[in-house]
Amino acid sequence: MLIATNPCSGKIIAEYPSLNNSELHERIGDAFRAADQWQACSYDERATTLRAVAAELRKQKTYLAELMALEMGKPVKEGGPEVEKAAGCAEYYADHAAEHLAPQTLPSDASISYVCHPPLGTLLGILPWNAPLWLAFRYLAPALMAGNTCVMKHDPYVPACAIAIAKIFADAGAPANIVVNLGIDNDAIETAIRDPRIAAVSFTGSGNAGRIVAAIAGSEIKPTVLELGGSDPCIVLADADLETAADVATLSRMINAGQSCIAAKRIIVEDTVYDTFVEKLQSRMAKFKSGDPLLADTDVGPIAREDLRQNLHRQVTDTINAGAKCLLGGELTDGPGFFYPPTLLIDVTENMCAFKEETFGPVMVVIRAADVEEAMQLANETPYGLGAAVWTKNAELATSIANRLETGQVAINGIVKTDSRLPSGGVKGSGYGRELGPHGIKEFVNTKQIWVK
Repeated sequence: MLIATNPCSGKIIAEYPSLNNSELHERIGDAFRAADQWQACSYDERATTLRAVAAELRKQKTYLAELMALEMGKPVKEGGPEVEKAAGCAEYYADHAAEHLAPQTLPSDASISYVCHPPLGTLLGILPWNAPLWLAFRYLAPALMAGNTCVMKHDPYVPACAIAIAKIFADAGAPANIVVNLGIDNDAIETAIRDPRIAAVSFTGSGNAGRIVAAIAGSEIKPTVLELGGSDPCIVLADADLETAADVATLSRMINAGQSCIAAKRIIVEDTVYDTFVEKLQSRMAKFKSGDPLLADTDVGPIAREDLRQNLHRQVTDTINAGAKCLLGGELTDGPGFFYPPTLLIDVTENMCAFKEETFGPVMVVIRAADVEEAMQLANETPYGLGAAVWTKNAELATSIANRLETGQVAINGIVKTDSRLPSGGVKGSGYGRELGPHGIKEFVNTKQIWVK
C-alpha cells in the first residue's frame, strides 16, 4: 500500500494499492511494447508530443503545485516555478535533441565512418519525493526525445504526484505507454531492475539506496546514472560581495525547506569577514516565514516526513553538543505537522556531525577558514561531490578554486542550480553520470560506430 501523508498536519490523506508482481511485469511490458513505434517516430514527431506535454503542464500548474504542497510540503510559491521548469525542460529537448544526437563523422580507413545514437529501449527511473515534477522531467524529457520509453517509479510518499505526471502525458495526447507509472513499494524495486525488458536505470536518492541500485543493475550489466546526496560547500572569501553572497546562500539553503541535494549546506567563510557574514546570514534567515505550504506567503513548509525531521534534529543536537553555537532555531516545534525552524549553526568544525553528514532541512552550517587554502581543504573534506559555490571578486582565483573543487558543478558568484542546457551530476559519493544538457541525453543511447568500406 502506498500511503500519502500531509506533512503539514501529519494526517494520512490517501492510500493507493501497490502493484503486485504480475501487475508490475505487465506495466513494464506496456512500456516495452510501445518502444518500437516510439523509436520509429522522427525527432519532429517526438518534439510535437513533448511540446504538447509542456503545454499541459502549464495548464495544470496550479493543481500540480497544490498537490506537491499536500503530499510533500513544498510551498505553492515554489511549486508553480517547479512545474514551469519541468515544462521548460520538455521544450528544451524538443528543440535540441536532434542536434545533440546528430551523427558524427570521424576519420578512419573507411570510405565513411560515423557514430550514431539509437535509443537503448525501455528505461527505469527511480525518483525521489523532494522535487516530484522537476526530477521526473529531468529524467523523462531527454530519454523520450532520444527514443526510449520510460517506466517511472516515484517515491512511495508522493503517489498522487506520480499518477498526475503519467496522466499529463495522456491528457496531452501522447502515444500510449511511452511513460508508465510503476506504483510499487521500495521492496519491489529489485524485481523491476532485473526485468529483462528494462535496459538501463536512472536513480536519484540517498547514497545507501544508490549503492544497492547500482549493485543490482551491475549484476545484470545494465547502465546506471546515479545522482545521490550532497553536502555542498559555499566558499565566501574576504573580497566577496557579502550582501549578494548572503542573499544567495540563504536562498540556496532555504529553498524547499532545505530539502535539496544541491543546496548550500556548508558555508565556509574566510576569517576576516566571518563575523560580519554571520550577522548578514542571521538577519536574513530570521525573516523566513514557516507555515502552511498552501498559503501564498509561506516561505518554508514542513519537512516531508517525521523520521526525516527527527534525524535532522539529531544532527543539530549532536553538533551543538560538540561545541557549535546555535543563533536561530534548533528546537522542535510544537503543534501538528513535521515543521522544523530555520536554524543557524556557527563555529562548526570538521569533526562535528553537521559537517560530516548531509543535513536535509532548513539548517545553515557556518565554518571559519583562516585563508583560501584552508577553505579549499574544508570544502573537499567530504565524501560528497555534487555542487559548490565560490564567492570572490578575483576572477583568476575563482577559476583556480573551481578547477580544484571535487564536485560535478561549481557556481562562481551565483547559486548552484540545475539548468536544462547544462550537464549536472556528481563525483565521489554523490554519484556518477550526467543529466541534462547535451551530455545527459547521451547517457541512455547506444553510441554506435558505423564503418563503410
